[in-house]
Amino acid sequence: MDKKGKIKRVFPGGNTAKGFFSYYDNIIGKEANRLFIIKGGPGVGKSSFMKKIGYEMTEKGYDVEFHQCSSDNGSLDGVVIPALKVAIIDGTAPHEGLS
Repeated sequence: MDKKGKIKRVFPGGNTAKGFFSYYDNIIGKEANRLFIIKGGPGVGKSSFMKKIGYEMTEKGYDVEFHQCSSDNGSLDGVVIPALKVAIIDGTAPHEGLS
């Protein structure tokens, strides 16, 4: 692929007046080729790791979805590469339901 891919930024969950609302179960669906769940404490680099992979894949020409954290939009809860049907998801609280 010669062309640089695009980044789409989405919020798969949100804090509402009625509590947290989640679309996490729909991030990639059952047709995924690979779903990587990463875990680690705050500040260990989960989000930075996912961003690095996402930016690298756009350089290779793939479109990438950055799933932003609803409580810290500078942080990621996941990265999806739709063309490859691959996702990397934060599996620590409150996202444990994914793993």
